[in-house]
This record gives sequence, C-alpha cells and structure tokens, in this order.
Amino acid sequence: SPGTEWVSAAERPGGSLLTRQLQELWRRSRGSLAPQRLLFEVTSASVVSERSSKYVLYTIYLIRSGQFDKAPATISRRYSDFEQLNRHLRCRFSCDMASVAFPRKRLRRNFTAETIAKRSRAFEQFLSHLHSIDEIRRSPEFLEFFFLPDLQAAQRLTCTGMYREALATWANAYRLQDRLGVCSSGRFLLTLAGLAVCHQELDQLSEAHGCCEQALQLLEAQGSHPLLGPFLQAHVHLAWKVGKDKRRSEARLQDLREAGLPLQQQPSLKECLIKEPLE
Repeated sequence: SPGTEWVSAAERPGGSLLTRQLQELWRRSRGSLAPQRLLFEVTSASVVSERSSKYVLYTIYLIRSGQFDKAPATISRRYSDFEQLNRHLRCRFSCDMASVAFPRKRLRRNFTAETIAKRSRAFEQFLSHLHSIDEIRRSPEFLEFFFLPDLQAAQRLTCTGMYREALATWANAYRLQDRLGVCSSGRFLLTLAGLAVCHQELDQLSEAHGCCEQALQLLEAQGSHPLLGPFLQAHVHLAWKVGKDKRRSEARLQDLREAGLPLQQQPSLKECLIKEPLE
C-alpha cells in the first residue's frame, strides 16, 4: 500500500526522517474507516447585523475526544450554511439522511437566547450524526463544508500579500483537515504549500522548510504530481538557507529532469497557490 511504501522510504538511510507528528498524522488519515471520535461544540453564537439583514453566526470547535488541543480547529457558520449542507447531502444520500434531524426554519423569534441555545445543540448533534455515517464523513460535500471557506480566504489573503493573516487561516485549514482525517488529499498538499509560502515570506525559514519536508513525505509514493517539482525546488532552496541536508531533494529533481520534466518552466509554489481554482 502507498502508506507502507511511504514510511519505509522515509526510514531508509539517506531518506529524510519522518517526524513523529507526521507518522501520527498518517496513521490518523488512514483511520477513516474507524474514525477517532470527533466532538462538535458550539462555543459561541453572535447576532450579526449587516445593512438590511441580521443573522446568527455560530462558532464551532472540532475537538478530538479525550485529547487536549492547544490550538483548536474552528469554523464560523450561519443557519443558511448548515441549510445548504443539509440540502446537498439529502440530494446525494437520501437513505442515510432519512434519520438525520435538522432544525426547522422559524418565522419569528430567531434571535432569542432560547432559540439560539436550542439551535446550537441541534447543530452539534447534526454534525455528530453526519460524522458517524461512513459514506457522508468521507464525502467532499461534508468535508469541504469545514475547510473550503478557509482555503479560499487564505488564498485571497496570500494573493494580496497579507501573509500573517493568511498564515493563521492556512493553519486553521490544516487543523481542520487533520481532525477530519484527510491529511493525504490534494487539498492538504495545497495547505502545506500555503503554509510554506507564508512562513517564507515572513522570514520563518525553518518552519517553511518543515512544511516542504512534510509535503515531500506525502509525495514520496507518487511518481508525478503538479506540486512535486515546486516543492522539491522550494525544499532545496530552504534547506540551503537553514543549513539542512538537501541531497535527497536534489537527487529527486535530477530524476525528474531525466524523465523529461522541464524544470525551468515549473511554476513556483506561490504561483501554484495563486492559480489553483478553489470552487
């Protein structure tokens, strides 16, 4: 399996050592059949007034059962976001969704403390129920409800040079994908690219180097990937700057050259980030 190849490649002499955190991530990302229990907790709800509309914004923490998270993974969503998720899932998984309860829309008293408290509990139960259903838990509709808005916001912030704000948003997207057990997907690689670029722009070079290392471990089992060349080139550059071993990445770049990949025309990680369509 790719997982076995990945770990053994990283443990070979001369291979970059797999960090304990990364091994842990990999074990978790492969555990999607028997997920770690994830709790969804509404930690606050605030009434937002915008010009002619008024709505409640619910902030939800994703918490691993039995573990203390120093930095929580959080989302903020309004009723209409949950309603849209509910609608999409009922279209695609009508049988599974038959037993899932969703709080009805009210015509009045939407902003009373009682309604907000009841809705908060209902949304926690709604997300927990969805997460307990295998097919739904692994569906793009469910997963992207959590991290796609952060990826889109982080991409916008990176494009406009707001690297500190972008870094916090990429980091939250990273934590969300980690909690949801999808640390081997293309979106996760893009998140690592975002983190690497922002760390580098903020002159946090060893952190940027660490993100490239992690991405290259994930790409170990893949012969070709659009981000492989850009990650290798960034890794070589950063390893040189921070005084770390770059021979393995140089050798992999040489293999790509010999396979006919025109590395001079390869986009940088930053260009890959900016061009990636995130719908």
